[in-house]
Amino acid sequence: MTHFLNIETFDQWRTEARLLLAQEVEPFDINFLSSRDQPLLFADDRQEASPANTTHNVPKLFLDLARNVACHRKANRWELLYRTLWRLTHGERSLLQITTDDDIHELLQMQKAVKRDVHKMKAFVRFRKVESVDESENYIAWHRPDHHIVRLAAPFFARRFNGMNWTILTPDESVAWDQHELQYGAGVPASEAPDGDVLEELWKTYYASIFNPARVKVAMMKREMPVRHWPTLPEAELIEGLLQQAPKRVNEMIEQNEGFDRTATHYMPQQSDLDSLREAAKCCHACDLHQFATQMVFGEGAKDARIVLVGEQPGDREDIEGRPFVGPAGKLLDNALARAGVNRNEVYITNVVKHFKFTERGKRRLHKKPNSREIFACRPWLEAELAAIQPEAIICLGATPAQALLGRDFRISKSRGQVLATDWCKRTVATWHPAAILRMPDVSRREQMEQQLVGDLRLSVA
Repeated sequence: MTHFLNIETFDQWRTEARLLLAQEVEPFDINFLSSRDQPLLFADDRQEASPANTTHNVPKLFLDLARNVACHRKANRWELLYRTLWRLTHGERSLLQITTDDDIHELLQMQKAVKRDVHKMKAFVRFRKVESVDESENYIAWHRPDHHIVRLAAPFFARRFNGMNWTILTPDESVAWDQHELQYGAGVPASEAPDGDVLEELWKTYYASIFNPARVKVAMMKREMPVRHWPTLPEAELIEGLLQQAPKRVNEMIEQNEGFDRTATHYMPQQSDLDSLREAAKCCHACDLHQFATQMVFGEGAKDARIVLVGEQPGDREDIEGRPFVGPAGKLLDNALARAGVNRNEVYITNVVKHFKFTERGKRRLHKKPNSREIFACRPWLEAELAAIQPEAIICLGATPAQALLGRDFRISKSRGQVLATDWCKRTVATWHPAAILRMPDVSRREQMEQQLVGDLRLSVA
């Protein structure tokens, strides 16, 4: 016989589940119905006697999991919870530890989604001050959660804003705090939320002052601050303008806030030809790397080269010999150029940073990635080289030159091999750095990356 049950709350489900277990009703004999998705009401954790004196000991981990999953919007949550409960009480006591089980995996994913939604509510609720008849201070916020999480998140706000009267409105349920207790009510539309107050302008001023353009990553920001929440965040209207100003502010921070005011522009010669640039670069002290490197390693190659290859910085062998790409990575690059039908003598090869940055391990000097200050300080040399050559194609070898010429958000893993336009030429291609290929432990993947490097080099002569 099939049992049809209308379940709206976790407490209802728990009560019915006890009865069903006592009667040994199997999961496939139950059809859980829900007339509507409504707010959940949670009871305390006290133990209640099971019907017919039948006791089922259930791991506390499952109860905690069930309380979170009950807040999820998926219609199958009640069936899934009862099926898992049945299995736990009928011979699969360690079921919760088997994360590859289909039921457990789905429950954990639902729990993760609910917890993330609670985190978002804590992060994105913004209170606005409203006027009241008795002139008391009251604050209202409106939020649109993905799941039924109001009662999970409300205690946090009661602790955090204990000394003020506030109300949080959502489409499903609302909660109010009067500095003594939480009171829950029906949900309301966004139109009933207040538009703004003077505190909003103060918050926007504060947000603009703490916005760090050097750390912002747009894709990650949109994952952590979903666009659907922006209408309720007063600072959201500032984001576009702040992002547009970010590159300029980064440069200002590097030059001023970090205490440095010198770049390679202070060492530029009057003549802009490559020979004059190379000679002037020997005296460059724009960053501290010159103190530790053996010598400045300037670019080399044909002065009228159609193709310019740009790496990150010299390596150990390059630092000793004073020429770019002459070590193991250079040998791999030579082979790739030959396979691509490109004569190394006809191209120009250089690096974004001209001095070797390293860390010492015994007698060995190991490559260390240059920081933004060092890249910024040395960048004028690269720009001067490109201006002098005016190449038809630029090949960025690795992430550092790609981000220097194509923007901070550029990712080799996503956009390798694409032909893009820059300020220096219409054909700029980013590909793997030969050193990255050499470091790849997986042989098949290393061969694939080398083949991709050859293919990207061929693009430059297409």
